[in-house]
Amino acid sequence: MGNSDTKLHFRKAVIQLTTKTQPVEATDDVFWDQFWADTSTNVQDIFALVPAAEIRAVREESPSNLATLCYKAVERLVQGADSGCPTDKERQIILNCTRLLTRILPYIFEDADWRGFFWSTVPGAGRAGRLDENGDDEARPLAESLLLAIADLLFCPNFTAQTHKKNNSDALEDIRSIDSCEYIWEAGVGFAQSPPLNYTHDLNRTELLKLLLTCFSEAMYLPPTSDRMNLNPWVSFFCSTDNRHALPLFTSLLNVVCAYDPVGYGIPYNHLLFSDHREQLVEQAVQILIVTLEHDAGSAASAALKALETSSSSSGVEEVEPAGPDNLFVNYLSRIHREEDLSFILKGLGRLLNNPLVQTYLPRSTKKIQFHQELLILFWKFCDFNKKFLFFVLKSSDVLDMLVPILFNLNEARADQTRVGLMHIGVFILLLLSGERNFGVRLNKPYTLRVPMDIPVFTGTHADLLIVIFHKIITSGHQRLQPLFDCLLTIIVNISPYLKSLSMVAANKLLHLLEAFTTPWFLFSSPQNHHLVFFLLEVFNNIIQYQFDGNFNLVYAIIRKRNVFHQLANLPSDTASIQKALQRKKKTGISRTNSMETVSMEGSRPAVPAEPGALKASLEATPGIDKITEKSQVSVDGTMVAVPHSESPQTTSVSRGSDTESNSGRDLEVYHTDTVRSRLSSVSSSAAWSPNSDWVLSWKAKLPLQTIMRLLQVLVPQVEKICIDKGLTDESEILKFLQHGTLVGLLPVPHPILIRKYQANAGTAMWFRTYMWGVIYLRNVDPPIWYDTDIRLFEIQRI
Repeated sequence: MGNSDTKLHFRKAVIQLTTKTQPVEATDDVFWDQFWADTSTNVQDIFALVPAAEIRAVREESPSNLATLCYKAVERLVQGADSGCPTDKERQIILNCTRLLTRILPYIFEDADWRGFFWSTVPGAGRAGRLDENGDDEARPLAESLLLAIADLLFCPNFTAQTHKKNNSDALEDIRSIDSCEYIWEAGVGFAQSPPLNYTHDLNRTELLKLLLTCFSEAMYLPPTSDRMNLNPWVSFFCSTDNRHALPLFTSLLNVVCAYDPVGYGIPYNHLLFSDHREQLVEQAVQILIVTLEHDAGSAASAALKALETSSSSSGVEEVEPAGPDNLFVNYLSRIHREEDLSFILKGLGRLLNNPLVQTYLPRSTKKIQFHQELLILFWKFCDFNKKFLFFVLKSSDVLDMLVPILFNLNEARADQTRVGLMHIGVFILLLLSGERNFGVRLNKPYTLRVPMDIPVFTGTHADLLIVIFHKIITSGHQRLQPLFDCLLTIIVNISPYLKSLSMVAANKLLHLLEAFTTPWFLFSSPQNHHLVFFLLEVFNNIIQYQFDGNFNLVYAIIRKRNVFHQLANLPSDTASIQKALQRKKKTGISRTNSMETVSMEGSRPAVPAEPGALKASLEATPGIDKITEKSQVSVDGTMVAVPHSESPQTTSVSRGSDTESNSGRDLEVYHTDTVRSRLSSVSSSAAWSPNSDWVLSWKAKLPLQTIMRLLQVLVPQVEKICIDKGLTDESEILKFLQHGTLVGLLPVPHPILIRKYQANAGTAMWFRTYMWGVIYLRNVDPPIWYDTDIRLFEIQRI
């Protein structure tokens, strides 16, 4: 009954605020206290009792009252941070103000005229109504007072942190004088003690982090721009030296995420019996981390890396002032270097990403986390900003614990149009990893784990798994994944020099892709399609030149499909043949011989399209492969030598918005074969483009076919002779012959290994920003913080 009265009382206060035409004085505490002093509503109640229309009405008709409400709520948070929230009533006031601000802030941000309000100072209110320690009454902007109060409250003993006082009768701990590094929330990087689990503290932290995330979300109300100087002022201040809690807060967020174990003690169905408040905290923590770590990796992170490399400190994160980025969170992340800390982070991320893959005999008996996209973004940022972490990941087979869940997610999401962003982040991570030699070497480890996926059964390595899933994405993914084809094949090119023995299934998949991509109508349908053939030929050349001995399965597949190479070498380039090929495109079919598509792994399930009514966020355009990679050659001593960009026809187009409907379908057709769809090229270039003889000849002359043709010239007669002499019909005998064969001295001089390493640029930075905030928008539905507000960074579409 009391709770109903509380809600009614609160609702009356909201109605009073919306109906008052005259400004209410800030000194009228009786009126303002109605919103937080006498209520015990939860955050869901606040969202229900404060409708969006009424917030907008106050904003338009009584702006001074809305401004005073925000000011008074921030003032109470500052007072709570000063006092340390010693009583239950004060803690309830802090939570009520936190929830109210979480509700109101998005409506402040959506109005351009209001956006600067929190960065203005309130006249006569030194530091939001109080003097600072030096007696200086210089007013702080309201935003700074709010952020500093939140930071203080996140380390408030008995509210969000475990008190260190032995006896409750002792004097209260002064929140201004405590060392918050002693109150880090969880053991891990730079902190050894694991405080006892306190669900109330976790809930309070979650509410404060939700408000913090809402503060940072001003970025969602600005249109997408590639301006590198467009920094989020909320994030910039919070991650600056003005925030004395920056280091313990970064460490707390990171440790809480990486130490979390959703399975717990492994009791079946425990997630149905007990509510897990730590999971909510972990979700908010990882979202705060990825937002605060949004930073241009360029010169700033490089400077931090140099500071790290010259460091000899033994601590987990050095506390000396670095020569790195101004963003302290990026700075701390880039300088984590102790092996035990790197191992803790990698194992934690790997455990969480593998959680949805865990199989048990009891259906749905273990908790499945849902924040894998945020974890992938966090893993990406670690690899991008901290090169020591990247090298640590690739130093052992632990990288495969990250690879399998990434491939699992790629396979699951390939047919779901709401998960295009997930496809991109997974492919970007693999592109980044593939630029390092160790990644290709690690892929030779046998794949023995049997994760239920709708892929052919095979016995082989993790490289085989990667190739089989990439083939599945290309041949049965939805249409808007076509801009990723270049990235997928680039990854295979990067790892190909190190693959010791491909399985027959993977070898057939590669040949099947070549067969599809070399169809004349496909080659002539777009100015970029021939690049896919160049990538595949480079894969074959790398394996033949550098890993011939163990790859008899691939050599056999090449011999069986030798006609594909001969037809490519003799591709017609006259105008009549080009037109004839384009006219016959719809009648063309490609054989699926030996593709083994019908044989699935036991327990597998196919990817399903998005459910009707699902929401998706649009994404910015993804730059072409030549824009996001730089070429490097592997020299004789194993070091990388940069290759200058040449004036080649590799001008891969920038795809249109990755997750938005193409607005130019009338200019394009999607051509189907049995297994492959043509990829969409840039409308601006393809609408007026048509193939001609000069264009075909310009790239046909550069096809790297010499090595393969030499292999066929030597081995085909030998294989045919064996078959005739011994009357062989069993391919196992031919494979034995190829296994013991050699081409030493018969092949052309090995070409240099060319690696295309990921390179950050403004286009990918903008893509990551829209993807990250799109994920956060869609994941925060209880309460729906930003629902139905005027988001400008991306569009929300209902399928």
